[in-house]
Order: sequence, then structure tokens, then C-alpha cells
Amino acid sequence: MKTFRILVRNIRDGLKNVVRNLSLSFASISCITVTLLLVAVSMIGSLNVENFTKTIRDDFTIVTYMNNELTEDQENEIKAQIQKINNVESITFESKKEIAEQMKEESEVFNNIITSWSDSENPLYDTFKVKVKDSEKISDTAEKIKKIEGIAQVKYGEGMIDSLMTIFNIIEKILIVVVISLVVVTAFLIVNTIKITIFSRQEEVEIKRLVGASNFSIKQPFVIEGLFLGLLGSIVPVLVTIYAYSFFYEKTGGILFSHFIKLVDPYPFVFIISIILVVIGIIVGMFGSSRAVRRYLKI
Repeated sequence: MKTFRILVRNIRDGLKNVVRNLSLSFASISCITVTLLLVAVSMIGSLNVENFTKTIRDDFTIVTYMNNELTEDQENEIKAQIQKINNVESITFESKKEIAEQMKEESEVFNNIITSWSDSENPLYDTFKVKVKDSEKISDTAEKIKKIEGIAQVKYGEGMIDSLMTIFNIIEKILIVVVISLVVVTAFLIVNTIKITIFSRQEEVEIKRLVGASNFSIKQPFVIEGLFLGLLGSIVPVLVTIYAYSFFYEKTGGILFSHFIKLVDPYPFVFIISIILVVIGIIVGMFGSSRAVRRYLKI
């Protein structure tokens, strides 16, 4: 019961200190707010890049073109051999006649040319569209399919896909580093801001020592003060995250530049980001206060 009363009193003192040292508190809150806004942007960017990568990977398809002289039984045999490859998830057959019909719908020029073809004159290939389980192993899977007798050609956009994945992975890693760096910088700035606050209240701390207050009881109000600073500093970033991202998603229709680049659905995405921001704000605020007390008051 006594411990609970002490905790309540320290919470009250921490909140009072925020109000009492309003100008310095405002500086700390502003520092946390600005940094958490940057953290929010970086996190949203990083998670959306991860989503872009996943969407593109999920859409990876190996297009397998078969020799035109193959019989239906031979094509079925090829399909059976492809299905035996470990990384193959599904296979869809498209005849050259179906492909020709699709091409006719895409362009009037194609329509005029293809309409003049008879079935025997159609130069296109019957194809198998192969979906893979693990896109990281798509190159190895394509190489195995190429070795099957009766396969004319195998395509999966190898050069473009590899380059795109490399770019997305680099961007994602950069954004993760940015998030971590911003959190570290925020903690450093808060330590220095709270150091000034503590320096102006050294007399208060000395009085507590003289009356026999323990190191813990002296430090706890400052740590709780840091908690309030972190909590208050996260309010604006949370509101901006929820409303700005939802607005941006609505205006773009959830698509950026191309149907391949889809944004993460706002809900519950923005709420998860908001919780993370609040947690980061509180932890950084408490850590900054604790660090400042330990280093500069040597308690």
C-alpha cells in the first residue's frame, strides 16, 4: 500500500514538473513530435515498400512456351514433369488459340492481322503459366523447366525482376536504418534537454537528499516526467499518421504509379503504427530522463 502511495505521488510530481517547467517541457515535446513524425513517415514507407515487394513476388509467373509440333499427350507429360519440381505451386495452360484471342482484344491492328490466320498458320506457342511458392528460387525453378524436353523457351522477366527486387530491398534497408537513427537521435536530444531541466532543479534534488530520500525516489519522478513528455510528444504524430495516411490512400485509390504498387490498407495499419509511435515516444522519454538523471546528477 505504501509503495502504491509513493508511486501515485511520484506520478503526480512528474505531471506537475511538466507543467511547472513548461518552456523546457515544450522543447522536449517538440523534439519528440518532430522526430516521431519522421519515424512515422519512414515506417510507413518501409512497410509499404515491403508490401510492394511481396505483391510483385506473389505475382511472379514463369511463362513456359512449348514446341508447336508437340501432341496433347506430350504436353500433358511436360505438365506432369513441371508439377514434380518442388517450388511449383500451380500451373495454368493457355493454348495458342486463346492467346491469339486475347491479343485481338488488345489492339485493332492485332485483330486485323490475327483474324487472317488459319489454325495451322498461327505462329504462337501453347504455354504453361507456372506460379512458384518461393520467388527467391524462381531462377533455379526456371532453369529446371528449361531442361525438360519439348520446351521451346522460358521467360519470367529475369533481368527486370532481379533489378526491381534489389532496388526495393535497398530502399527498405535504408528506411529501417533511418528509423533506428531517428530514435537514437531523439533519445540523445531528450537527454540534453532534460539535463537542462534537472540542472535548474538541483536545489530541489539536494533538499530531497538531505531529508534522506533514496536515489530511486529522487529519480522516479523524472522518469515519470519523461513518460509524460513522450506520451504528449506522440499525440500529433499519431493524429497525422491516422488522418494523413487515410486521406492519401483514399485519394490514390490505394495504388501508386502502377497496379503492381499497392499501398497497405489503412485499417488496422495506421492503428498499429500509432501504437508503435506511442511506445517509442514513452520509452525514449523515460530513457532520456533516466539517462540524464544518472549521468548528470550521479545518483
